Amino acid sequence: QVQLVESGGDLVQTGGSLRLSCVASGFTLDYYAIGWFRRAPGKEREGVSCISGDERNTNYADSVKGRFTISRDNAKNTVYLQMNSLKPEDTAVYYCATSSWYACGRGSLLPTEYNRWGQGTQVTVSS
Repeated sequence: QVQLVESGGDLVQTGGSLRLSCVASGFTLDYYAIGWFRRAPGKEREGVSCISGDERNTNYADSVKGRFTISRDNAKNTVYLQMNSLKPEDTAVYYCATSSWYACGRGSLLPTEYNRWGQGTQVTVSS
């Protein structure tokens, strides 16, 4: 079965850290840029970060720069999102998705650039 499965979401306090994982099954992630997105209650889905197929190219939303780090282990068919210094405004369901491209270009934080999505994992940051 072709799918992406996110995990690692949890309830943490402000200033805490979490590492999200995105595992692919049924296909190889190597050929795709992978993005992380989030959707907070009552808000539109927001692009968080992107990583190219060869890890050489990454992109981050301004709201998470310096706090979040995206990485991937193609041998494990997994992409990670390390989230540090978490804030209440980071509370959302986080999704990973495969891009139509290999690199993270100008549109890499736009949902329209992605064509396969996971089910999401809930991150809640308490104040």
